[in-house]
Amino acid sequence: MSVDLHIHSTASDGTVPPEKLPELAAAAGLTAIALTDHDTVKGLPSFLARQADFRQVQLIPGIELSSSNGAREMHIVGLFIDPDNAQLQEFTNSMQHERVIRAQAMQQKLHSLGYEVTDEDLIAAGAPEGIPGRPHFAEVLVSKYNFPDIKSVFERLLKRGCAGYVPRQLSSPAEVISVIKAAGGVAIWAHLFSSRNNENNFIRRTLKELKTAGLDGIEAYYSEYTPTKTQTALSMAQELNLAISGGSDFHGAIHPDIQLGTGRGNLQVPDDVLLSLERARVPKIVIMGK
Repeated sequence: MSVDLHIHSTASDGTVPPEKLPELAAAAGLTAIALTDHDTVKGLPSFLARQADFRQVQLIPGIELSSSNGAREMHIVGLFIDPDNAQLQEFTNSMQHERVIRAQAMQQKLHSLGYEVTDEDLIAAGAPEGIPGRPHFAEVLVSKYNFPDIKSVFERLLKRGCAGYVPRQLSSPAEVISVIKAAGGVAIWAHLFSSRNNENNFIRRTLKELKTAGLDGIEAYYSEYTPTKTQTALSMAQELNLAISGGSDFHGAIHPDIQLGTGRGNLQVPDDVLLSLERARVPKIVIMGK
């Protein structure tokens, strides 16, 4: 049996409403899923309300929080969070405000490049409550201008270093982890691999630092990983005594090649990762010497 602990909905940049995800998970034969929208918990009430209808699928409240480690953006997934936690609510409200400011700056930058993207365009593209992300901009640009697909928009305009890119103002990974822990959650470093040189050395060094800050585990199973990367992640988790998690990073139609539960077709997150995560939820007691 398998699970999917990294999923997005229309509450952030996905195309499937939160309340529809349990139905898809049941159809896929999954035993547990976690809704982990970007920087918001607004989709969780309608998602969790479906638990009684789908008792065969454990519904886990989560979030994916963005952070910055120098020039590198890092995403920390929080699982088993309390969506009503005051500190978490304050933090996500601040992040949503930052997203609005960034979106306005992106509209201005694209306008200067000859691409007009209006608020109405973004709402029509499914941007939640006037808080669009880059995928919503990309969808508008595909529909209004001569771009063949969303990937080509990112490659030409919206990815880091391109003319239409606007950087985000983000907290440190340690700050993000502290917010997740305050909300009773388990903190997981998501999709930790990139194509940089000396990547494994950076990851191992950073894991040691973040474990001191309260990191509980890493995403050892992910749609974009090769078998080698999965094995490397599992080995690092064992070496550093970290929990393991995994998920597809499902967004729905905006990334049609990524399916719920199976990613690109070969993803399988074993349900025994839940045991590892449940152990990580237990408060750690440190006995100090006299």
